[in-house]
Amino acid sequence: MLENIKVLYKEEELQQRIAELAKQMDEDYHGKPVTVVSILKGAVFFTVDLVTKMKTPIELEVMQVSSYEGSESTGKIKVKKDLDNSIEGKDVLIVEDIIDTGYTLKYLKEYLQTKHPNSLKIAVLADKAERRKVPVEIDYTGFVIPNKFVIGYGFDYNEIGRNLPYIGYIEM
Repeated sequence: MLENIKVLYKEEELQQRIAELAKQMDEDYHGKPVTVVSILKGAVFFTVDLVTKMKTPIELEVMQVSSYEGSESTGKIKVKKDLDNSIEGKDVLIVEDIIDTGYTLKYLKEYLQTKHPNSLKIAVLADKAERRKVPVEIDYTGFVIPNKFVIGYGFDYNEIGRNLPYIGYIEM
């Protein structure tokens, strides 16, 4: 399977776009601390590269949610790991690897709103907009991508391929 990957975004393109997003976030948060909620496992690569490029002070939280089995979304959201600390009264940034149907991020946004943050924004590395089933407002988007199954830079196929330094796709 991994030998059939076609490159969509090279490592240099990813890093350049992430630097642009970090700069925009620094401007938007004006140096105020932000709690970054990285969504495991896929967003880890994006989160690390993003926050190391930001000048804004950050507090890091992780959550693990899932709606995927293999290459398809089940539509059922499962929280596998919740926040460790309160986000009440804090500026919060959800960092996710991809949005396609929107179900997971809609659920996450609604769930985290119940914890009373001061503000809640969403950053996604990849937006597969043509697959959207429910509307979700995204504050920061790395790339709008075609409806292809992506792999690499955090994206996986049955847990394989996350460590590729680029984003590629597999014809399914």
